[in-house]
Amino acid sequence: MVTTQPDHTGELIPRPEQTPSALRAALAVVAPERLPEMDASQRAAVTEAIEQSGITPLRMFLIQWAAVIEIERFPDTARELRRAEYLARISEDPEESRRYVRTAGDIIRAAHKAVGG
Repeated sequence: MVTTQPDHTGELIPRPEQTPSALRAALAVVAPERLPEMDASQRAAVTEAIEQSGITPLRMFLIQWAAVIEIERFPDTARELRRAEYLARISEDPEESRRYVRTAGDIIRAAHKAVGG
């Protein structure tokens, strides 16, 4: 009997369009536990856009969640981010903690760049 291990190096899904419905559908696949957080973020963005009479909060919402999905659609990248964030929190060595914070920041910046943010 031949068994194969799942491939966690490639993308789980293609990069979605930057629309609320496409991002929500993608998040439902790659990180469904974050849907309530996304919904709350969208409501806050709509409220802020109305208060400011501008679309900047809505655009920022789309970029933020496109970047989250960009990370989550690559399991190895998502795992590396979570590991760096965790190790930054628990490290008792300030330099080591800063190194992990930089790693996490690099991952997040790369995701924002990939989605045009």
